[in-house]
Amino acid sequence: MELTGEAAFAAFGLPEGPGTDAFWAAARTPVSVPDGDGWTTLFLRRGSEAASVGFESWSAPVPLRRWGGTDCWYAEVRMPARLRVTYQFLVGDEAYADPCNPAGAGGDRSVAATPDAPPQPHWPRVGPDDVLPLPRTRLRWASERLGGRRTVRVHEAGGGGPVVLLLDGDDWLYLHPAVTAFDSAVADGDMPPVTLVFLPAKDRAAEFGCRPALWEAVRDELLPLVAGSGVRADPDRLVVAGQSLGGLSALYAALEFPGLVSRVACQSPSAWWTPGAAESADPLGGPVGGVLAERLRGRPDLSGLRVAFDVGEHETRMLPHCGLVESLTAEAGATVRVSRSASDHDRAGWRHALLRDVAWALAR
Repeated sequence: MELTGEAAFAAFGLPEGPGTDAFWAAARTPVSVPDGDGWTTLFLRRGSEAASVGFESWSAPVPLRRWGGTDCWYAEVRMPARLRVTYQFLVGDEAYADPCNPAGAGGDRSVAATPDAPPQPHWPRVGPDDVLPLPRTRLRWASERLGGRRTVRVHEAGGGGPVVLLLDGDDWLYLHPAVTAFDSAVADGDMPPVTLVFLPAKDRAAEFGCRPALWEAVRDELLPLVAGSGVRADPDRLVVAGQSLGGLSALYAALEFPGLVSRVACQSPSAWWTPGAAESADPLGGPVGGVLAERLRGRPDLSGLRVAFDVGEHETRMLPHCGLVESLTAEAGATVRVSRSASDHDRAGWRHALLRDVAWALAR
């Protein structure tokens, strides 16, 4: 739409006078209006420097335009139906959260959702200045198999129970409030009590590739460390939750360490992965399903595996890879749940699936 005049942003529910103090006092964006089979979404930024809106995975950055000689910069972004996406304002070499948006993801990111995006129960709205609660139990893990030291946080949701191993644990601690979300899900009866183990990655590409070292270390070092820490935990009922490369690693563990991993909740697993693919010009351009599909065609007995798959419905190039792995996993005898989220390859879109699928994986 063409924006003109003092009431230019009236269609988005904003007052007259772009750039005035009264305008900024009322500004709450992003805000979307219907546009055919999707939405036009308005982003606003107050400042003097040129900037753009940077999106996680879904789109290339979109430049902001200045409203006349004011401090009001804006962008109208065409969005598809059902989309939740993380974004930042990019100014020079720096990135910022959106001051007009109360929904943050860490200190320098915000979350936008089209009006038809499904709700995400249990996940509180947190701003960029909010400090997320951290579990009291902190374990120092000096791994002989992986090398180096790392801090592993442990939280007993509802008093603790089966272990839920959250790969990329720092993202779920510092960007998205998993402690609060799991506590809420347990309190409302949507999940049994669980013990969350937040496992940070030091080198994602090395640790989450299809290699045994991580899972040998989890089996022989980390889980005994958790068991000896004094928290209430049942490592014999272990759920591994991972996203992207973490989802790949979780599925690899289910195939190669079935005595350890028999319950998996994975979102957008990197099912395209083959050795060296990540360094190629087109990582997703290789064999459909990558090494996972190759391994699954050997028809391993997965009758003891319970695995939930979730992929963003806007991840057009990921869907064939994941779809094949989902089908082959079911054909090998696993109990499989398949769903699609209103997102691209974005942790903000995986939040509901994480809670829902962990609960499903634990169901008897």
